[in-house]
Amino acid sequence: MADFTTRPTLTGTFGMVSSTHWIASQTAMGILEQGGNAFDAAVAGGFVLHLVEPHLNGPGGDLPAIIATADDPTPTVLCGQGPAPAGATVEHFRAQGMDRVPGSGPLATAVPGAVDAWLLLLRDHGSMPPAQVLAPARHYARHGHPLVARVGATVAAVQDLFESDWTTSADVWLPGGRPPRPGELFRNTAWADTLDRLVAAGEGAGNREAQVEAVRAAWSQGFVAEAVDAFARRAFRHSDGRVLPGVLTGQDLADYSATWEPALTREWQGHTIAKTGAWGQGPALLQVLGMLDALGDPPDPDTADGVHAVAEAWKLAMADREAWFGDSGDEPVPIDDLLDPDYLAQRASLIGADADRTVRPGSPGGRTPRMAAFAGLTEVAGGGPGVGEPTVTREQQPPREEQAPRDDRGEPDVGPDGVTRGDTCHLDVVDRWGNMVSATPSGGWLQSSPVIPDLGFPLGSRLQMMWLEQGLPSSLRPGRRPRTTLTPTLVLREGWPVLACGSPGGDQQDQWQSLFLLRHLAHGATLQEAIDAPAFHTTSFPGSFDPRITEPGVLVVEDRLPETVRSDLRSRGHDVLEQGPWSLGRMCAVARDPESGLVSAGANPRGMQGYAVGR
Repeated sequence: MADFTTRPTLTGTFGMVSSTHWIASQTAMGILEQGGNAFDAAVAGGFVLHLVEPHLNGPGGDLPAIIATADDPTPTVLCGQGPAPAGATVEHFRAQGMDRVPGSGPLATAVPGAVDAWLLLLRDHGSMPPAQVLAPARHYARHGHPLVARVGATVAAVQDLFESDWTTSADVWLPGGRPPRPGELFRNTAWADTLDRLVAAGEGAGNREAQVEAVRAAWSQGFVAEAVDAFARRAFRHSDGRVLPGVLTGQDLADYSATWEPALTREWQGHTIAKTGAWGQGPALLQVLGMLDALGDPPDPDTADGVHAVAEAWKLAMADREAWFGDSGDEPVPIDDLLDPDYLAQRASLIGADADRTVRPGSPGGRTPRMAAFAGLTEVAGGGPGVGEPTVTREQQPPREEQAPRDDRGEPDVGPDGVTRGDTCHLDVVDRWGNMVSATPSGGWLQSSPVIPDLGFPLGSRLQMMWLEQGLPSSLRPGRRPRTTLTPTLVLREGWPVLACGSPGGDQQDQWQSLFLLRHLAHGATLQEAIDAPAFHTTSFPGSFDPRITEPGVLVVEDRLPETVRSDLRSRGHDVLEQGPWSLGRMCAVARDPESGLVSAGANPRGMQGYAVGR
């Protein structure tokens, strides 16, 4: 691995933050400087991410996180993935003539989970009152912040929709009748007013925990829930062209609470890798690490043998994801059997010398796999491969003029109908006491649903990941969580947290994380070396985003991967799709050595907006 890195691996003793936007990173670091802990800092940074990356996450979105505390290093999952509303029944969608959940619009909305989850984290593990932690977000919402270029490009992609139908979004995002310009100071005064009212609800409520609870109540049972309830009754255009109201109600918000649950873990290379449950895609990473163990020594992802092994393992894991992962379907997800070493060894034995072009779910515990009828369909256009996961530029299939340019770094590909594939932000924090958090907020994108004018934010579109077909782990049912792609990672060594990491990128999040973990934990690369190294991923499995298709045999690589390696991969049957040299992923990472107390961090140069800060 080359000695050159795009920036140093930061080291220090006080605290470290790495996120996908420099303002969020410095906001979180500022909270640490004020004496807050990692959880205070993460909440402050998370609320700022709503503002500075509004095309990637928002208050109406979702949040999974994994934490470990200095007092209890056991990894614990914070689930802020809201479920399907009570009115989101298959019968309701069928009655509208739908065979799938649309990719954008009010009917694609799950119950918002992000804000309640951030506040639950603050209540249970923070040390500061809501007014102090939310002060940076209130400032930026009221007084403005510079927007990255991609925000304006996203707004431009949906400008016609905003002007013709989603007029409440046009009021916010088309000031003066045009999209925001790169670097332009942008204010969201409606959201600022909402934040002010939320903070005011907590003042005078008693101690810090009581203040947080009062803010949560104002969100889920007070003025926010009331505004959501009233707005959801309005009809708006969906991605399939239908003009319909949503089904989310204020009661759905009142009935929801973010939750804590144990993390799933796997021992690997002297470390414990902690992930969410099967309502996310995290267990697939544990499966891949188990398959790689079964193949022998950890593969080198800079060689053709290593790339082939990793890509083929991911095809098998993602086929299992499609057949088995979800939120407690008709039968519980057989997670123990899916992670059983003997099962993973059997799966690894399917990896041959050549690239496989099929979707091959396994039979954990002897069960018969089943996938949705729409899953695995291949879409072909323009003589090239299907669109697949459009976080990747397809040179064979240039974007339509009315679309924002496709982006490769985990930014969303957005159509003029608001359909978004690929998304998300990430934030990692570690403090001097050893508290650590890895968080992947997403959803509630500005292009996912119309802005609620009284509140200043839109709802999300996560229900597009659920099937109307019944009997599947990811079938649509009221109260059931969509099988999200959001997948933070926490790593422990001898029981102590040593690493938090993650990346945006839809279906590719864990693929890029697996490369980082291989390089850092198995091959000794520094955090920044592992982040900077050439990335790749496969799209040869059913995608999670509408239109949910498969690209058989496609292997997407940064063209920094040596030509000899790319040529070898083609000879093995991979359809190698070359992308720009710095185009795949937006990895973030922080680390801590429990023995010395030294903390460190790295951040992604791709996209030129992620930063690590610390001292």
